This record gives sequence, structure tokens and C-alpha cells, in this order.
Amino acid sequence: MLQINYDPATNPLNNNEWAFPLFECIHISMFAMSVGTIALVDFRLLGVALRKYSPAQLLKATSLWTLIGLVVVVTSGMVIATTDPLAYYYNGAFRYKMLMLLIAIVYNYTIHRRVAMSQAAPAVNIVVGGLSLAMWMSVVFLGIFYAFT
Repeated sequence: MLQINYDPATNPLNNNEWAFPLFECIHISMFAMSVGTIALVDFRLLGVALRKYSPAQLLKATSLWTLIGLVVVVTSGMVIATTDPLAYYYNGAFRYKMLMLLIAIVYNYTIHRRVAMSQAAPAVNIVVGGLSLAMWMSVVFLGIFYAFT
């Protein structure tokens, strides 16, 4: 049997009063940036905002910021999870959040990207944009619910 001898008290984020909140601020800010840039494209796909631009134009204009945000979010999230990895691992909301995050990232860089770059039918745009927003909102809400479960 694998025995893990990890003491959260030895983690620097748990021993410095500003380190954990700083990483949380970075994590949440970059998540807001990356999901916000994805949402801009989604709202355009839904036809409710930024109609002066095509989804392809918005995707091209925001893709670097989305990528930077996602890289920082994943990195800072892994650092935050080191504060008590077993508590995170055994929390159902956290595990579902990780699953939804993986699905949302894969979806964003495959189907979502392909549809945004093409001249898809309005119905396809609505389904793809709506599904994308639903996935990202579930990641956000699961992150919030982690604290309550």
C-alpha cells in the first residue's frame, strides 16, 4: 500500500500569510481573463454582442490572451493544490472541476476554434457558443463550490 507522508505545514504557501492569497488572486484574475476572452467569442457566436466583428476576428484578437491566461491558471492552480493535495483529491467538486476544465480546454481548442474560424450556420454557432459558455460556467461554479464541500 502506498503511504503518503505529506505535512501541509511544510508548504511555503501555508507558512506565509500573503503567499496563498497572492496565488489565489493571480489564479482568479487569470481565469477571469481567459474565460472572458473565450466568452467574447462565445457571445459573438450567439449573435448577442460585438456584431461588427466576425467570430474569427475576435478569436484571432484574443487567442494569445486566452492562452496566457490558461497557462497561468493551470500553473497557479497546481501550486495552490500543493497546500493540501489530499484534501483537493478527495473533494468531489474539485475532481469534477478538473474534469470539466480538461473538457472545456480541449473543446475550446478543437470544435470551438474550428467553428469560430469558419463561416458556420447560425444554428451551429449558437450551439457551439452556448455549450462553451455552459462548460466554462460549470468550471467557475465548481471552483466556488469547492470551498463549501
